[in-house]
Amino acid sequence: MLDIKFVRENPDIVKENIKKKFQDKKLPLVDEAIELDAKRREVQQRADEIRKDRNVKSKQIGALMGQGKKDEAEAVKAEVTAQAEELKSLEEQETTLAEELKKRMMVIPNIIDDSVPVGKDDSENVEVERFGEPVVPDFDIPYHTEIMEKHNGIDLDAARDVAGNGFYYLMGDIARLHSAVISYARDFMIDRGFTYCVPPFMIRSNVVTGVMSFEEMDAMMYKIEGEDLYLIGTSEHSMIGKFINKMIPEEELPKTLTSYSPCFRKEKGAHGIEERGVYRIHQFEKQEMIVVCKPEESPMWFDKLWQNTVDLFRSLDIPVRTLECCSGDLADLKVKSVDVEAWSPRQKKYFEVGSCSNLSDAQARRLGIRVKAADGSKYFAHTLNNTVVAPPRMLIAFIENNLNEDLSINIPKVLQPYMGGKSLIG
Repeated sequence: MLDIKFVRENPDIVKENIKKKFQDKKLPLVDEAIELDAKRREVQQRADEIRKDRNVKSKQIGALMGQGKKDEAEAVKAEVTAQAEELKSLEEQETTLAEELKKRMMVIPNIIDDSVPVGKDDSENVEVERFGEPVVPDFDIPYHTEIMEKHNGIDLDAARDVAGNGFYYLMGDIARLHSAVISYARDFMIDRGFTYCVPPFMIRSNVVTGVMSFEEMDAMMYKIEGEDLYLIGTSEHSMIGKFINKMIPEEELPKTLTSYSPCFRKEKGAHGIEERGVYRIHQFEKQEMIVVCKPEESPMWFDKLWQNTVDLFRSLDIPVRTLECCSGDLADLKVKSVDVEAWSPRQKKYFEVGSCSNLSDAQARRLGIRVKAADGSKYFAHTLNNTVVAPPRMLIAFIENNLNEDLSINIPKVLQPYMGGKSLIG
């Protein structure tokens, strides 16, 4: 959420940013927000004047009563009573105007970074860099569920009977591989100085609206019936929520956390053939990383975060590339985002396995996450998040890039301690 002072002083910049995101329907919100803010400040000023005058009159009443001027005191009391009615009306107006203003401010998108390429959707995202040499073996690679079934590692039919489409049972060595990747990712991030955390898997609505847009919430989140609770779609939500309404001493920054959690997503919409199996599902597990830092340090942390994911995938012999998200593909709270995509030898192309985002002070402003500097000044923190690894989607890339012709799966050396010393599945 933007600062209303910034919107008031820079309406053209805010409108141009909306146009860059191809959200022209939101352009009227800027003028509406400025108008509501002007009315709110006018009402607030009048209310403050009345409060000040009432304080003066209250002291005057006491003085008059002390002097035995009861009639004059009663006249002043009548004035105070009349002011009370006006003040009540003004306070109600102020509350209504503030709510209407917030509604508009919550959907005006954050100002994107100057480096973000302008484009309508993800088809116009820009490749930045490749890491590792993509290889296509001289044998056919089956669909990932066929490989898993070969190792008695997945049961989609039973899961469908139990929970419906979009769920799975992982079994045996494939299930163990799934857990090994999560454990390895945890230790990988701990070795890079991040504090490990297991967060709540449900969050309240005020945290949900603090970390994402209303559109994202509706598309992703499962609501707990009869409770003010939502199942998390990613642990980033509860991890950033950890600092809600906190005043963080500047010397404690940055806060660097890596978290494990299950994730739950609606995943609305039609899915293509490549999104069958375990690619797009309602429940999965994930290792995440988040940073809360000073504003001037967020660009540096942004580059560190996506590099962590690249390094982890390369340690598992998986070629990857980074993709700069264009303006139209950025969620409203984000100022800059880079996707990490893994190479699929079967599809002979890359597919998304993680996303790194800098949200500047948008989440902090919504959640009230502030920093107190040594000189006593206060400001909103910057927040960033990035996927470390999210199996089982990541397992698709892992299996395809470590597959042998007989459908056995090589286990890279760094993962073998988490697989009981195994160097091969199959």
